[in-house]
Amino acid sequence: MQVTEMERVHMHEDGLRGARILIVDDQMYNISLLERILQRAGFSAFTSTTDPTEVERLLCDSAPDIVLLDLHMPKMDGLQVMRMIREREGPEGYLPVLVLTADMTPETKQQVLQAGANDFLTKPYDRIEVILRINNLLKTRMLHLQLQKHNLTLEQRVHERTEELQQAKVEILQLLGRASEYRDDMTGSHTQRVGALAAQLAERLDCSPRWVEMIRMAAPLHDIGKIGIPDALLLKPGRFEPDEFERMKAHTQIGASILEGSGFDVLKMAQSIALYHHEKWNGTGYPFGLRGDAIPQEARIVAIADFFDALTHERPYKRAWSREEALAEVVVQRGVHFDPRIVDVFVALSRDGSWSGMNFIQ
Repeated sequence: MQVTEMERVHMHEDGLRGARILIVDDQMYNISLLERILQRAGFSAFTSTTDPTEVERLLCDSAPDIVLLDLHMPKMDGLQVMRMIREREGPEGYLPVLVLTADMTPETKQQVLQAGANDFLTKPYDRIEVILRINNLLKTRMLHLQLQKHNLTLEQRVHERTEELQQAKVEILQLLGRASEYRDDMTGSHTQRVGALAAQLAERLDCSPRWVEMIRMAAPLHDIGKIGIPDALLLKPGRFEPDEFERMKAHTQIGASILEGSGFDVLKMAQSIALYHHEKWNGTGYPFGLRGDAIPQEARIVAIADFFDALTHERPYKRAWSREEALAEVVVQRGVHFDPRIVDVFVALSRDGSWSGMNFIQ
């Protein structure tokens, strides 16, 4: 059955009849009069008090949709009550206040409006005017609540969408890391282990939580440039010939080129790692022969994580070293290949067993 526009209006107004109303007036006669007017109009959820000091408690207990407030009262006048209500509601709240007063001088109106009143009712009351003014304020209140609900829904959707995008970004980074290892580690486990260890080292080096998470995501892309290295060279058993090693070294710059131009901080870090993770502390690394602190910290961290994990896992061209052997080699390379401070943190991490993959030191 089709609903007419007039029926929609009545349905809307009927919905207002369930509104919660708080009446504050020090004269019980005025309260009784308002309650009779409200009852005849179909309202039933109202609370009343002659003591304005009770208002704050009643706001909590009854959660009104509108306050009918007398202006001149002992203990606490209507202006003070309104200021308390506005402070309690805050800038985002909207609790309409309908002021009840016989004093409608320009000065009083100005004070009342400055205190936060939404409308006035002049004593003695006109029944029709009372209901019309209450209805108007309640409609505004209803629209405000609907808008708040809509905004919360939008915020939740934005939050969900942001989480989805963040998860998609993480998954894309993981897939890129797996792609770089596909030909000699199809599971991508090496890249993820390097990311996990790099993050733990960064945390021990007192890097910020955001930076730690960035290196966790960026480190797995350290060898993405291997995509550009032929299989015959990448999977060659044994040592490289000098010309082959030169070709192999190109994977750092290939990787940096692949990741170049991104506006995301994590991909900027990944580019830095890809380019510099084979630089050595003593300046004998590649591609630029950087020395010491000139090598970005993220690359110095990943260099150790990559080195240790590569030694301790079998590849087509090498056997797996024992963890004890690999750790000993890392220590030998302290100040040569690796940043001495990061080596010390790495050794401490292995000794306290914080990383499950390194708890072999007694």
